Amino acid sequence: MSQILSPTEIACLLSHKACWQIIAEGDEAYGAVFEDDTVFAAKAGPLLADVSWIPADASIIKLETVFRKAVIAMMQSHVGFGFSVARLYGVHLGAGAYIISRKAARDLLQAAEDFNIPVDHVLFDPTLATSSSKTIYQILPAACAQGLFLKDKSIELASQMEQDRSPYLMKRNPAKNRRKTPLTNVKAEARRIGLQIANICRLRLEKRIPFHHHGARIQRGMNWMEYPTNHAVPLNANTNLDVPSNR
Repeated sequence: MSQILSPTEIACLLSHKACWQIIAEGDEAYGAVFEDDTVFAAKAGPLLADVSWIPADASIIKLETVFRKAVIAMMQSHVGFGFSVARLYGVHLGAGAYIISRKAARDLLQAAEDFNIPVDHVLFDPTLATSSSKTIYQILPAACAQGLFLKDKSIELASQMEQDRSPYLMKRNPAKNRRKTPLTNVKAEARRIGLQIANICRLRLEKRIPFHHHGARIQRGMNWMEYPTNHAVPLNANTNLDVPSNR
């Protein structure tokens, strides 16, 4: 599982591992991890303050969206506060906000010495054993999004992650830099249609996970050239999460 990681990707992976350690050694069945450029929906606080809705078999629950299509189960369960939850089957990268079980955190820590890949792939890329071995759910609509995906100039959450990792992405994916031929495009379209048919047969659908932003946000300074300050929050019936609802 070896890949070339940028300095910020290494720092991000290490900080998530530190959060997994806190959750793995804690007393609660689940903990929540947030990167510090996370922007919350207005109703995220009440959702995260309640643990009764978490599916009993959940290893990880993805709270955010990166506004790309993801494969989820057609059947969704309403969990209150205007949210639903559905099984997540396809790739949905981004590790800005998620709930993880204590057992899953322990499993990932055990496997940690064997991987050198971006943390969002570790968690949400089903082509990898670290993700495919987990039961993963997606919150709908997303309760959070990272500031870098929100084209809102009023949200002053600077991140150098994408700029820093671009040269490394080209090294990891040289095929993406090659010029596509008409035959390549035809094959890609045939594969896309085939996957759509397969998903329908499996009662799955491909959709962009929406995010309703009403001004609620957390604003903290960050410098991606240093260790990002991620946060692990133990979740229990007494968890009190106050999400700012004004700018």
